[in-house]
Amino acid sequence: MPKFAITTQVSATLPEVWKNFDEKLFRQLAPPFPFIKLLRFDGCLQGNEVHLELNFIFFKQRWISKITQSYIREDEVCFVDEGKALPFFLTRWRHVHLLQTTPEGTFIKDIITFETPSPLLNWLILPALYFQFLYRKPIYKRYFKARNSKT
Repeated sequence: MPKFAITTQVSATLPEVWKNFDEKLFRQLAPPFPFIKLLRFDGCLQGNEVHLELNFIFFKQRWISKITQSYIREDEVCFVDEGKALPFFLTRWRHVHLLQTTPEGTFIKDIITFETPSPLLNWLILPALYFQFLYRKPIYKRYFKARNSKT
């Protein structure tokens, strides 16, 4: 199964980052395409769910993820969302969100593991998924810089 990770350093404390890992941030992180309609956002704790409708202009797909694991420690917060209902081009989805304290602020790590119906499609879709998550880096930086400057 393909796997990739993207790490972003933000200049905010772990408690500040975790407090703001919410629906507002989720909406900010949505890429320009496909168009995403948020149908349900319970939160980031074990048992919570997120329901999306992806609009690819000519067709729409549902995406339902469930938070299957979560923990909160003094220096680290982690939650894992796994796909329960996925678009036709994905058969498995696992996204680990890892927030870790650093001397300069907090690392936000997105660790993605996925699978498609075919090995060839796995490698064809990998760049698109990678860039969808790379798109988040400047958003995370701006979002938490703005929150940090308000305190």
